Amino acid sequence: MTSLASERSWLLDPGLLKLVHQCRRLIRSEFGVKLHLTEENLEQQLADYASKTRSRDLTRTWQTLQEQVPHLSVEPEDDEQDALPKRMYRGQEIAEDNRPVVTTSESVGEDLPRKKKVIYRGQVVG
Repeated sequence: MTSLASERSWLLDPGLLKLVHQCRRLIRSEFGVKLHLTEENLEQQLADYASKTRSRDLTRTWQTLQEQVPHLSVEPEDDEQDALPKRMYRGQEIAEDNRPVVTTSESVGEDLPRKKKVIYRGQVVG
């Protein structure tokens, strides 16, 4: 079992560290998530946010980082690859609404009676 420090020895290179900091800054500005260098799955999180982003800068920076560090080519974790595509909004997944749909009545053509009294020019209408 290798330690976290030995796996992250590539972070000691100032050029690579600069790219990681730039990725973290772009992720924080777009998604509002602050990633720390000491997190165990930093590479996976960087890859996930780089795949979700709409920012060309983050995509370009992540690709540059992957080219310089070959073992960073981490596949995004998608356990549900055969499932329906997730609904996304601005690069983030939308929570599904599982509330039951309420139907108004069986006969669509009939008008429903008004529930409140409508008064027009002093007269009760319909």
